[in-house]
Amino acid sequence: MSRVSVITISFNSEAVIKKTIESVLNQTYTDIEYLIIDGASKDKTVEIAESYKDAFVQKGIDYKIFSEPDKGIYDAMNKGIAKASGEFVGLINSGDWYEPQMIETAVKAYEEKPYDIFYADINLIKENGTVIVKKSKYDKLPTSRHWNHPTMVVRKEYYEKIGTYKCEGIHDDFEFFLRARKQNARITIKNLTLANFMTGGASNQKNFKKCKSRCHDRYVAYRSNGYGIWSWFECVGIEIAKFILS
Repeated sequence: MSRVSVITISFNSEAVIKKTIESVLNQTYTDIEYLIIDGASKDKTVEIAESYKDAFVQKGIDYKIFSEPDKGIYDAMNKGIAKASGEFVGLINSGDWYEPQMIETAVKAYEEKPYDIFYADINLIKENGTVIVKKSKYDKLPTSRHWNHPTMVVRKEYYEKIGTYKCEGIHDDFEFFLRARKQNARITIKNLTLANFMTGGASNQKNFKKCKSRCHDRYVAYRSNGYGIWSWFECVGIEIAKFILS
């Protein structure tokens, strides 16, 4: 069996982290190392995380909690990736959650056809409870419209090969995806809904200044990987879609 390291980053997440942790605990695949990378929360996030230790021991899942200040979301992700001992790495942030078959599906997909990166469909869940299924596919021209970071599983060796997240903007995860595409990563996609993402976070706030900043960050990610000016229209289109759907 292949070991999968799952990483959850958190900060003051006491209201939402239980669902995330329980989604990892309830995976149908158990050769998992689960790392909580907390940014020195001031609420009960760490206390809640620690309350699950016995449950993970009973399930045979290695469970580790780290809590210290960090420099933001992607710095915390990089810390988790550096600590990961598994052959594969998945990232599910506090407040989001996996479907029970998420990890098993990713491992079986690799056994069928080795990949560098795996991703699948995701539920986008609005505050009013409305659910939109965001499909995945391999676009000829890369876009985040059909790529879902919470479902992404990456070979640890591939992170070591091309680097992790650059900590330069809110779209560092997309920049990693573009970098991987540019370097001809082997990508496998499954059209199964394997994770759930709550909208309304920093990447979805309806504020003109924030929308403009997100467009800029996304455009920089494109341009730094050699994509042309057409990508600006893609960036604007994504923000318009978020405004309508969120």
